[in-house]
Amino acid sequence: CALPSAREIPEDQYGFRAAPGTMSVAELLAHLAASPSWQITAHRDEQKTFIGFDDFPRYIGAANAYAKTLTTKDAIVAALDRDGETLANWFASLSDESLATTIGFPAGVEPPTKTRFEMLMGIKEHEMHHRAQLMLIQRMIGQVPPLTRAREARAAARATTRSEEDTSELQSRL
Repeated sequence: CALPSAREIPEDQYGFRAAPGTMSVAELLAHLAASPSWQITAHRDEQKTFIGFDDFPRYIGAANAYAKTLTTKDAIVAALDRDGETLANWFASLSDESLATTIGFPAGVEPPTKTRFEMLMGIKEHEMHHRAQLMLIQRMIGQVPPLTRAREARAAARATTRSEEDTSELQSRL
């Protein structure tokens, strides 16, 4: 989840762009908050079994319009928190049968079908792509990303435990 990074990046850095032509921190986080909405509409609300070329502009247009309403750090963090919880609860409610439902696409789209599960996995794959960007951005603005800090803390705790065990073993030999 991008929520820890969204909370940690100072609001005065929300306008930061890693390079010309890229999304700002605020735009990236708003995009992450809003982008699952099209899949929720298609799979939860409409329970689509076929997604055509005419569906995508409607879904993506609505997601982009929602993202544009998220203009402050507080709004973005609230959306990530609230919408992430909504998405998680919906995922938890899905049956194996629903996840196995085949979704068809227009002729020429490869593959021509995917299961609902495969499509919903795309939400996580998309998030992971942008979380990697956020980790790099955090490094660029002088922060250590949350996942890196957690890994480093676990490694330090293991090293301390090993050191204490080594000292105890040495003292028992004396």
